[in-house]
Amino acid sequence: MTHTTTLDTVARPSVQAPAPEQRSRARWLRRVPGWVVVTLLMIAVVYPLFWLLTGSFKTQNEFLNNPTWALPEDWTNLDNYIEAFTTGNLGTYIKNSVLATLPALFFTIVFGVAAGFALEVMVWKGRGTVLLLFLAGIMVPGQMILLPLFTIYFQTGLTGSLWPLIITYTAIGLPLTVFMMATFFRGVPREIFEAATLDGASIYRQFWSIGFPMVKNAIFTVALVQFFFIWNDLLIALTFTNRDDLRTIQVGLLNFTGQFGQVQYGPTFAAVCVNVFGTLVIYLFLNQRVMKGMTAGAVKG
Repeated sequence: MTHTTTLDTVARPSVQAPAPEQRSRARWLRRVPGWVVVTLLMIAVVYPLFWLLTGSFKTQNEFLNNPTWALPEDWTNLDNYIEAFTTGNLGTYIKNSVLATLPALFFTIVFGVAAGFALEVMVWKGRGTVLLLFLAGIMVPGQMILLPLFTIYFQTGLTGSLWPLIITYTAIGLPLTVFMMATFFRGVPREIFEAATLDGASIYRQFWSIGFPMVKNAIFTVALVQFFFIWNDLLIALTFTNRDDLRTIQVGLLNFTGQFGQVQYGPTFAAVCVNVFGTLVIYLFLNQRVMKGMTAGAVKG
């Protein structure tokens, strides 16, 4: 029996571990599909931006006679940008967008954060019903309320100003803001507010000195989401702006046409570049705060 066991042991082949070179090669091969996917996604995102940027330096003749993938003949040609701001009134459109976006964003954030605090931190009868009413506002399509709102603004004499845009943007942005801020406040420990109450802090002091600073990163996240919605809006701005000097940048981009309705591609590309890359810089600048805000909104079970 001992002899047979010894023979089996000797006859059994030994298993050798793979060499370090083989392991590294296997890891590299496993990563190749991921690199290919990331590369394709980068091309899909970067190439349109590059094509937009190159188009802003082309002349009208280059757009009509050269291939679409051709590079501009003169990279220092800034005539399209100059024409976009002078003839195209791009500066006026940007100013109107800023004047409509900033007040609407301010009212949306202040009212939304206050409502989220009241619905999640404060204890009062009927808060669940009120939260459901806010959630119902998310499901109402904005297209359904444009005609009634236009009638109301006309009867109250608000047409001919930017107030219809500010009021509409605030009303449409509040339901989502309230829901998101209530979710963020849900992750704040209640012991903090209870300790503040024992120390004699009023509810207003708890909101401004404790609640508001603790969800600061979340506020940046919500504000950025609402900013892009308001800034990129076309339908509402096109409905309520009845004069050229009131048009926002999205509506103004529709007017880059020449004689007989011919599109001026160079100034149009330049104006779109100013709009796209301007908002892209804002997003990249606030990206870290957005990531922190999304992490802060994760509620542990």
